[in-house]
Amino acid sequence: MELSAQVPVVFGLWAAHSPESAAMLDSLERVINSYAGRLVLGTADIDAFPQLAQAFQVQTVPTAVAVLKGQPVPLFEGGADEAQIRPLLDELLKVAAANGVTGSLGGGTPQDAEPAPLPPLHQAAFDAIEAGDYEAAAVAYRQALLQMPADAEAKAGLAQVELMARLQPLSAQDTEALRTRGADEPDNLDAQLGVADLDVAGGHVEDALNRVVSFIGRNFGPERETARVRLLELFDVVGTSDPRVAKARQGLARVLF
Repeated sequence: MELSAQVPVVFGLWAAHSPESAAMLDSLERVINSYAGRLVLGTADIDAFPQLAQAFQVQTVPTAVAVLKGQPVPLFEGGADEAQIRPLLDELLKVAAANGVTGSLGGGTPQDAEPAPLPPLHQAAFDAIEAGDYEAAAVAYRQALLQMPADAEAKAGLAQVELMARLQPLSAQDTEALRTRGADEPDNLDAQLGVADLDVAGGHVEDALNRVVSFIGRNFGPERETARVRLLELFDVVGTSDPRVAKARQGLARVLF
């Protein structure tokens, strides 16, 4: 997630029971290597890391999802060859450039690239995320913020792991029921915030932010403040320089003032 602020990170999510997975990963690796460090590839077996399948709302394997400044960008589901993958990655780089992500890890392949080591508390948070322990990751990020309140990466990381922790226990049935409640009960705080979490994780950022802004505009008192605080956390998840966040900030100002 932190590296995605420098270069787009592409996740190839696969499973051993999927016959298309191996071919897709081979094609993805060859294409990404050809970009000489402008993209990074990460692969994960969703049976071994089910929290990633939950976080990325995976419906089919194999699936390719990019992460740009901490924000998931769906690429494709199912098998894909190099001719199909390359135009998608070219477009991803255009979107990255428009959002100020123009870094490169050099001429080596992603496997050879060695990013600068993380600060100790950030590394502790990263290790906890890999272990699926989002609570421990949140503790590490909070400690980092106590030491350096202006640490923007720790602030964004904390918002991200708190989002993942909220989504982790949800089953497919829970998700469906939550979306139904969100549609039926527009002034139910928990339902609206829950659906906003799902939408951010699924890449429907504008829908998520507009949902919370609309709730704030219709409600007052403690619930309004709770929704406002959550909206600011979602801004950190998406990235405060993202144009969708800027637009949502304007909407928030209108409903508050």
